[in-house]
Amino acid sequence: MFIALWNTYLYEPVFNLLIWIYNNWAHGNMGWAVVYLTVLLRIVILPLTIISERNKAKNAEVEAEILKLAKDFHYDKVAQKYEIRRRLKLKRIQPWAKALSLGIQALMFLLLYQVFISGISGQRMLKTLYYFVDFPGEINNLFYGFSLGTPHDIVWSGIIGIWLLVEIYIELHRRKGGLHRGDLFYFLFFPLFVFVFLWALPMVKSLFIFTTMAFSLVVHILMKPFFSDKKG
Repeated sequence: MFIALWNTYLYEPVFNLLIWIYNNWAHGNMGWAVVYLTVLLRIVILPLTIISERNKAKNAEVEAEILKLAKDFHYDKVAQKYEIRRRLKLKRIQPWAKALSLGIQALMFLLLYQVFISGISGQRMLKTLYYFVDFPGEINNLFYGFSLGTPHDIVWSGIIGIWLLVEIYIELHRRKGGLHRGDLFYFLFFPLFVFVFLWALPMVKSLFIFTTMAFSLVVHILMKPFFSDKKG
């Protein structure tokens, strides 16, 4: 039953939307179809992204306060947790927004994986397409010389790994209170893990992650003037 619900309400709608975009907006380029689909998804969950950006700015404001509360109530863990939750509530920080946004993106990640592993041609496509979505014929899986369905692509997975390395470096460089041993482990091994993970998957996954990260960067730049940190 779960598989039937998954296919009917998640896989088939995403598959048909992808093929519709491929036929129309992307003009027969599956790579751009994936980019457009990813951007559409990020626009749909844009309110969650804006909340996350606001939370990021507010987190910077309350970080010092939380550290002080942790010290003041170190003898009473129950009171410590209560005071921290109360302070977060006063600052109107909603940690669920980022979790929900990441969950939706992870779901799309799985759906795209299913699309390219199951295949996007032949009888399976004909059975999956809605009546109002035109059959595209043979799908063009090349994106500027890279095959979307082929794993072990070092270029796109490498771009993601380097991007993460730079992002983490900037994040750690701005952190107050010094660095810890775990920060070095995170800085070195998290980008490496992501690189190896994406390298083992079809190249389209790296394209999806790249588009998601680029969209997040644009939103961050646009929202920063509105959610800039308040200086003491």
